[in-house]
Amino acid sequence: MIDRHLLLDNFEATARSLARKGVDIEMLQETRGILERRKAVTRKFQDLRTDMNAKSEEIGRLFQSSRKEEAEQRKGVVADLKREIADVEKELRELEDRANYLVMRIPNLPSDSCPDGTGEQDNVVLRTEGYDESCYQGRTWKPHWEIGQSLGIWDGERAAKISGAMFALLRKDGAKLLRALVKFGLDLNAEEYEEILPPHFVRSETFTATGHLPKFEMDAYKLRDDDLWAIPTGEVPLMSLHRDEILSESELPKRYMAYTVCFRREAGSAGKDTRGMQRLHEFHKVEMLKLCTPEQIEHEFDAMLANAERALKLLGLPYRVVDLCAADLTFSSARIYDLEVYSPGVDRWLEVSSVGIFTDFQARRGNIKFRRENGKVEFVHALNGSAMATPRVWAAIIEHGQQADGSVRIPDVLVPFMGKDVIR
Repeated sequence: MIDRHLLLDNFEATARSLARKGVDIEMLQETRGILERRKAVTRKFQDLRTDMNAKSEEIGRLFQSSRKEEAEQRKGVVADLKREIADVEKELRELEDRANYLVMRIPNLPSDSCPDGTGEQDNVVLRTEGYDESCYQGRTWKPHWEIGQSLGIWDGERAAKISGAMFALLRKDGAKLLRALVKFGLDLNAEEYEEILPPHFVRSETFTATGHLPKFEMDAYKLRDDDLWAIPTGEVPLMSLHRDEILSESELPKRYMAYTVCFRREAGSAGKDTRGMQRLHEFHKVEMLKLCTPEQIEHEFDAMLANAERALKLLGLPYRVVDLCAADLTFSSARIYDLEVYSPGVDRWLEVSSVGIFTDFQARRGNIKFRRENGKVEFVHALNGSAMATPRVWAAIIEHGQQADGSVRIPDVLVPFMGKDVIR
């Protein structure tokens, strides 16, 4: 969550910044009003407690000096103060509940560096790697689901029979290719990132720490009988590894990666890019996450982007780097670069990784801090990105590798994991 002092002490600049994300100023004004009222009531509560303590001590002294009648009279004043304090304390709790409700629904401030805009159409393509339009002309490119079905490695019909729409069932070399991508993604980053195998179901406070609650409750799967949510990304459990901890500055940056199965309801996406492996309720992903100091974040962001790009380069897939405009940023992010792979079978650029800076937004929710060498304690800064989002990468490999005889050629870097260079 954002620092409350931004709303109290620097409201105009904060409101202008959040307006770039489309945040309603009336909500911010209400939140500031509640915070100011809470601040005033807190002072009143403290003053009343101080007054009551002083009068209680005075009553004690009166009893000690045998002035019992005067002391008994003063007791009535203290009783009135206790009732007033109880009323003020109740108001304070109500104000705090309302303040928490509102602040938890305010997104992170966008970086000053990200472009302005009102949506996806205003995102900026920074560069394109390995794409030559002429290479795709003069021939027909089949979508991956048609290729997969003809090779017997993708079975959409049985996936739908088992689980419904937007699920995948991979067979034989199709399943092996996905497993190879996971192993490739983990091995590629093993020297720099500590591998974690986290739980796939997490408590509400874990979900809240990354900003997925309350904002994205409708997009998540929740267990019926337990306070547990199916994770939508490895970022969720990784971000809570150090929840409610104070790290030392010398420990930072922390670099983690995790292979997880991810679950998303994708509410409102019915019929939108849902064929084949483009958009799924359940998918496999290798996620990277870093915790660092504010001074380290730009360097670590560039390094993480390079990690994500390296996988696509080694796979020989054409991709582009897209700087998301403020209005298209996620709730918790301050800056995001998307990596999009070209899919010739659908003639579209498909996002396969989002590398994002989250500043101290998630750390405030998770209460993750670090102590500087001078003793000062601050919130850590966080960033994360996908090292290997398998569904669309799988699809791109199948589409780019299609041969005239119906087979699919596998990228050289995956041959050791597959044990073959062609799927027939």
